[in-house]
Amino acid sequence: MSVGTSSAPGAREVQRPSASRPGDPAGLGIDPDDLPDGLVVADEQGHVVCFNAAAERITAVRAADALGQRLEKALPLEDLEGRRWWQLTDPYGGLAIRRRQPERNLLLPGGREVLVSVRYVRAEPTGPVRRVVVSLRDTEARRRTERSHAELIATVAHELRSPLTSVKGFTATLLAKWARFTDDQKRLMLETVDADADRVTRLIAELLDISRIDSGRLEVRRQPVDIGAAVGRHIQAYVAAGQPADRFLLRIEQPLPDLWADPDKIDQVLSNLIENAVRHGDGTVTIDITATASPREGEDTGTSVTVSDEGPGIPEESMNRVFTRFWRGSKRGGTGLGLYIVKGIVEAHGGAIEVGRAPGGGAQFRFTLPVAAPAYLT
Repeated sequence: MSVGTSSAPGAREVQRPSASRPGDPAGLGIDPDDLPDGLVVADEQGHVVCFNAAAERITAVRAADALGQRLEKALPLEDLEGRRWWQLTDPYGGLAIRRRQPERNLLLPGGREVLVSVRYVRAEPTGPVRRVVVSLRDTEARRRTERSHAELIATVAHELRSPLTSVKGFTATLLAKWARFTDDQKRLMLETVDADADRVTRLIAELLDISRIDSGRLEVRRQPVDIGAAVGRHIQAYVAAGQPADRFLLRIEQPLPDLWADPDKIDQVLSNLIENAVRHGDGTVTIDITATASPREGEDTGTSVTVSDEGPGIPEESMNRVFTRFWRGSKRGGTGLGLYIVKGIVEAHGGAIEVGRAPGGGAQFRFTLPVAAPAYLT
């Protein structure tokens, strides 16, 4: 993109690229106002010749007021120590080999913080500056990310402290006073240590999953999956642990398409959704498995799993936050990361998940997976 100087102060002229223009072989012009980041360009005299819509939004300065002004006046930036940035960096008279200023936090009038990076355009490597191109970005998105990371660290520290305190306390007691305890007492303490170690292992696994989801590196190793049998195994485990068998209702619509998915990760999804229904819901937990339209474009068939309960359900105002980090609903407990991971796993399969209200008034989670058969089978 090239921005030309204006013939009169206050005017803004953008050169439209042609099909033969180097760097734009397709002949597609880019309007500065279409850019997501703020763009401010000053000519070789230091006058602003471009001030796009994002720059207006970020700085709260109208383009009409900025165009034609000196750069330091149109964009009066200060560093975090209160020093005037343009006087400090001297873009036109500074180091002749300088080509850019890396991104850093600076302050606008009123103390609003922005991320600023600068490019110095020269006709020759050590020639005079022809243009100063300034990129502005709002810091709010980065602050939200930093807050999210801080919350994650605080949550992990809290969740790790409790089981590790228990493990340390019981092992230290057993080592110091082994002979004083009966075999039953020793077994109880060791079982507690074992359960707490499992809790730490699960938390670490959740953190690894979150890292892979956030970085787009969650691997899906597809195999044939009998989704009905997988749900049945979870139900049997709950019944064996003391839940009444009549609390669960499994309905499978036949015929189902062959499903290719990662069996371990689908088990993780089912475990989380059924556990939520058992722990936080009331009445019968109903699991419906049906054939449905695929959520992926170009495929006709998918498999849908719906988990419903008859409890109080999820408040309407909370439904848009269910799949975010640290959401725990009305009952506290756990890390609040489970449903965030569930959504990441389903989407890594090319599927979709939604939450709503069940016919019985409780919570209802429904996820749909594409069949995703390997190419050699199609």
